[in-house]
Amino acid sequence: MDKYIIITGATSGIGKATAIQLAEKGYHLILTGRRKERLDQIKLDLEKFPIKVITLAFDVRDFEACQHAFSSLDEQILYNIYGLINNAGLAVGRDTIDVGELEDWNRMIDTNVKGLLHVSKLIIPYMKANLDGHIINIASIAGKEVYPSGNVYCASKAAVDSLSKAMRIDLLPYQIKVTNIAPGAIETEFSIVRFKGNEATAKSVYEGFHPLLPEDIAQTIEYVLGLPAHVNINDLTIMPTAQATGTIFHKK
Repeated sequence: MDKYIIITGATSGIGKATAIQLAEKGYHLILTGRRKERLDQIKLDLEKFPIKVITLAFDVRDFEACQHAFSSLDEQILYNIYGLINNAGLAVGRDTIDVGELEDWNRMIDTNVKGLLHVSKLIIPYMKANLDGHIINIASIAGKEVYPSGNVYCASKAAVDSLSKAMRIDLLPYQIKVTNIAPGAIETEFSIVRFKGNEATAKSVYEGFHPLLPEDIAQTIEYVLGLPAHVNINDLTIMPTAQATGTIFHKK
């Protein structure tokens, strides 16, 4: 298999789990993230698989950094990119709209929306040239249901949902698949980032029920990527069994 898969935000959570899952299946990987030391360790961990792993350390919010990173790759590799998993994303803060912090808003919009656009803009031309490819955008249940004090985060993930639909329409003539995956409660670094390092509050989010794990989404991504060329899953909402909506849980 000569196909390369790009995974943004590959240093933890869904991104890291997906890297391991796809490495086991023989995909070559291009892993991106801000934390170079973590990327280096993941690459080392994946050396046991007979695949090629390229790591690129940059921030998806910075378009020039994205350009510089991907321009460092050989054209042969760029034209062998089949999959792009736009996973980089985060929530910061849990304030009502009237007291939300501008810095938090900008960080979420710049990462969740503009970061996805930056990377997609640079990679799509190669997929178009090949008349082949698959873009998987990691959205959230928050993009389908707005909840109290979710405001800007929910809006940013609703944008991902809409962009997935728009990409599917615009790229249809080029046989490029687009899949939107919207997880519910999943135990990653998500809540630690959202609550700005408050581990006790972050831990309480997942108490009393069995949340999704990063591996659950990684397995789903691997399944979706492996479907026949004539089959595409447009949109998937994945919840823990104990979660009915964005805010309704059965906790013990």
